[in-house]
Amino acid sequence: MADMPTDFWSGWIVGLAIVGFAGLVMLIFGIYFGKQPHEEAAEAPVWDSDLSEGNNPAPLWWFWLILALMVFCVMYLMLYPGLGSYAGALHWSQQSQYEQHHAEFATVHDPARHALAETPYATLAQDTVAMSSAARLFADNCAACHGADAKGQHNLFPNLRDSDWLWGSTPEQITQTITAGRNAVMIPWLSVLGEEKVKQVASYVRALGTPQADDLPGHAVFMQFCIACHGADGSGNQLLGAPRLNDNIWLYGGSQADVELSIAKGRTGQMPSFAGRLDATDIRLLVAWLTR
Repeated sequence: MADMPTDFWSGWIVGLAIVGFAGLVMLIFGIYFGKQPHEEAAEAPVWDSDLSEGNNPAPLWWFWLILALMVFCVMYLMLYPGLGSYAGALHWSQQSQYEQHHAEFATVHDPARHALAETPYATLAQDTVAMSSAARLFADNCAACHGADAKGQHNLFPNLRDSDWLWGSTPEQITQTITAGRNAVMIPWLSVLGEEKVKQVASYVRALGTPQADDLPGHAVFMQFCIACHGADGSGNQLLGAPRLNDNIWLYGGSQADVELSIAKGRTGQMPSFAGRLDATDIRLLVAWLTR
């Protein structure tokens, strides 16, 4: 409430609060202590022989309870923000409380976190407590895309438990991937190659690593259009995020139809940056967990 955009809205809220509170005070005191209108005595109706209508005033303890609540409200609004931009005598705010708790957390846990930041990855991978924390970090931040077991989701997100990493599998490369994110693009080739050559290249790519691959008609097309990213032997290029094609690991599927679709329509993939969400220690724990 203290962070009001203009003084006008602050004053509006203060005015409404004061008028409403004053109206409530007048109403309560009028009910209990105001002059009651004179009513001519009339015989009260009676039902079922002994059930009669009454006209008893509200219990007085209700008044004291309401009065106590009013006093509490006044004291609260004097001490804490609630009246427009008035910050309260204690100057309390959610932001200041968060900063206080964050400072307390840092005081208690920063020494241990600094020790983790200096621990080698191999040693971290053997630390069951650290890896338990890393597993929770993965579940909270990565499992939605890569699966609870880190084996990815077919045709969507890569498997992190195999040996094939688009941008490299060293701790430094994985750290860069998590920290800065990645953007991968496979351009569509249908308009350039035509349907027949797309099929030929798909057949050649699926046969890479076999003796008969170089005899296929797609070999010449691959050498002309694909080697710049994927290499002459289909081993890929981690600097570009171009996947290895001469193994049996396929992100978007390895069937003839899947490979043809990748070549014809292209593929795009994005790994978001987690630099604003995870600190260096969190990322180091994740890297140790992924490379163990």
